[in-house]
Amino acid sequence: MPAIDIRALVHAYADGTQALRGVDLRVDVGEVVAIVGANGAGKSTLLKHLNGLLLAASGSVRIEGIPLTRARLPDVRRRVGYVFQDADDQLFMPTVQDDVAFGPMNLGLAASEVRARVAEALAAVGASHLALRAPYRLSGGEKRAVAIAGVLAMAPSILVLDEPSTGLDPAGRRRLIELLGRLPQTRLVATHDLGLVLQLCPRALVLHEGRVVADGAPARLFADAELLRRCQLESPYEGLKPARSRCAS
Repeated sequence: MPAIDIRALVHAYADGTQALRGVDLRVDVGEVVAIVGANGAGKSTLLKHLNGLLLAASGSVRIEGIPLTRARLPDVRRRVGYVFQDADDQLFMPTVQDDVAFGPMNLGLAASEVRARVAEALAAVGASHLALRAPYRLSGGEKRAVAIAGVLAMAPSILVLDEPSTGLDPAGRRRLIELLGRLPQTRLVATHDLGLVLQLCPRALVLHEGRVVADGAPARLFADAELLRRCQLESPYEGLKPARSRCAS
């Protein structure tokens, strides 16, 4: 049974924008898969269908065999942890430990279980020392780590991340890649950061105008100059080329 099974998924917004045009996607348990594409390609829309932030206009979404319907939303949301692009959308409690505890508390768990989950989640992201800090006093990278900890405390089997490296400095980005690389969950990452994809994901899908136009190993896809040009993506190898000297002879 796949972790994620999407078939012929279609979604249009109220203004008529056709965001997804028949997307098929299967992700097996434990896979780490990137979703890449230009702005407006449908990446965020696709991710929001994985835990019911959006429901399919047509087509189907199954999470570990469970059909994503209104009636089954609680079951799906226990399995899929969603990390938003802006960590500030997830951090709103007075302290970090309060934020990480919020989800488990709302599951009705015993206080001792909540404390254990908070400690374990913060340790997993290397943020135990931030437990008593106010979220607004954290750096961008620290906020991202704490947002991930808040999702991990819910014990999901699937982790979905929307543009996780946005706004991070190089050191924060490196720590994020290391963190995501050691997590055990099935991971689906939507990103513009093709360098992150090369370091983290054995598989990538390219979305263009609401359709999957390529699926395979990132190194192969990103070496296809015509594919990148057509889908308005920048090659991650461009930054590795030495600059030409403009010094006069």
